[in-house]
Parts: sequence; C-alpha cells; structure tokens
Amino acid sequence: MKVNYLVAEKQISKYNLSKSTGIPYSTISDICNGKTTLENCNAKTVYELSKFFDVSMEDLLYKDNDVRYDFEAFKSNIRHQLKELGFKKFIVSVLKTDEVTDYMNKKWYPEAFYLLAMLDYVSRINNIPICKKYNSYRSAKLSEVIYPASVVAEAKVMNDESILKDSITNSIPEFIRFNIVESEVFDVA
Repeated sequence: MKVNYLVAEKQISKYNLSKSTGIPYSTISDICNGKTTLENCNAKTVYELSKFFDVSMEDLLYKDNDVRYDFEAFKSNIRHQLKELGFKKFIVSVLKTDEVTDYMNKKWYPEAFYLLAMLDYVSRINNIPICKKYNSYRSAKLSEVIYPASVVAEAKVMNDESILKDSITNSIPEFIRFNIVESEVFDVA
C-alpha cells in the first residue's frame, strides 16, 4: 500500500505520523516523497507503520513495491485481513482501495478474482448487496482451475484424481465461478 494513500485516508500529517509512530520525520518524508522505499527501511519502521495504519507488514510492503507473492501466501494474507478487520471493515477496505481493479490492470488475474470472490462471498453471507462496479469482471474466469496446494498434495500422495473433483464440488460458489477452488476462508491460524 502506498504510504501517501494511507496518510491521506487517515487524514494525518507527516509530522503527526512521525510523532505517533516514533519514526523520524525525515524518514516519513523520504518515504512519502519517494526518496526511499519501504523495502530499504528497517523492519521496525515497517512494523510501526503497519501497526499505526492497521495493515499487515506484507500488505504494506507488497503494495508499495509492487512485488507479486506466491498465490497461497496471497490467499492467506487476504484471509488474515478478513479475520483482523471483520466482515464490514474488510468490504469497505477492499472497495476503498479498489485492489480488484489494480490487480486486473496488472493482469494479476488469480489475485483479482480471489479478492473479488472473497468480497462477493462475504457480502452474500452478511446479506450485503454486491458492488456492481465489478460486474464486468464477474463474467470472466481463469482458463485453468487453481486448487489449494494442500488438495493437490493430497491427490498426488493418495494417487487419487477424485480428490480434485470433490474439491470442486465442495468449493464456495463465489470462488469456483472464477475457477478457484476454495472451501474454507475462516480457518486462519
């Protein structure tokens, strides 16, 4: 996530952010002005910023540096974000940051569809109308099915392809619509 965006969203000055986090003003200013990246900052700086803005360190680094992580790590991060924020704050956060469109523009389709599926699923189970802004994306899907790594491993170890078929049958409708197999999003350690 861009620190400038978070500063604007929180409506806080760089000076007050410095005072609240204990991070030197010059460091905050350099980050916001693009003179330094979060990847070049020490872990304490990234931690203090993530704690202050109530986002994970991974999200802060991920969005700031445009690094693409492993899809399993991405899914885990989204599930943790849902757990930390709760349903309604999660929905508001995803809609405010418009990460779905950001991922689509980058052609990071698995991430875009996973996040949209999560948004639609959480909206459905909470009787919240889905955001129509993404209707054009809802008619698309991945060309190949993406299975959880654990399901693929189990199918290989057991030498049983029916495990893959069963996982599709048991998948949450909002996810399988995009060819993503997901049966449990709330089981987060």
